[in-house]
Amino acid sequence: MDDTRFAELETRVQAITRPAPPLLTYFFLIALVSNVAFPFLMLFLYFRYHTLRYRFDEDGVSMGYGILFRREMHLTYARMQDIHLSQNLFERWLGIGSVRVQTAGGGEGGDLEIVGVREFEAIRDYLYARMRGVREGRAAHAGAAAKVAAPAGALSTDQTLAAIRDELRAAARALEARGGQP
Repeated sequence: MDDTRFAELETRVQAITRPAPPLLTYFFLIALVSNVAFPFLMLFLYFRYHTLRYRFDEDGVSMGYGILFRREMHLTYARMQDIHLSQNLFERWLGIGSVRVQTAGGGEGGDLEIVGVREFEAIRDYLYARMRGVREGRAAHAGAAAKVAAPAGALSTDQTLAAIRDELRAAARALEARGGQP
């Protein structure tokens, strides 16, 4: 992905801080299906919708919601392992979708789900680009650190391997000269 396209994508995604309004309609449909529990479930989902916040920054993705029981989650780009998009029939009808970000630890609370957003494909592309950038940056940083950490006058990796090979050959010749006996 070129820099200008990534900059556009980054601007679009970082502007997303709340779910799209059709999510409240989706929550209403979910609560309506519950029949008897409708008032309680709708109240819970209403407050969840109004307190749901997302933040995409340089370090990772944050999500938070809740009034009485506040839940906040932050995932760094380096911890992200996989990203899944989902849309059920109602979400597709409303033009919204969900992005589930999985971590290596997985577990019960290890995944972050960004629900009710219209730009779910843009979020996926942005997160994949950031994940690759973090991993590529870490590999480049490790290579640069290895060069910096080597003292002046130290042998290169190839020279070190050649020296080890020569020492092993000399040891093998010495063993042969002794008749193979240690």
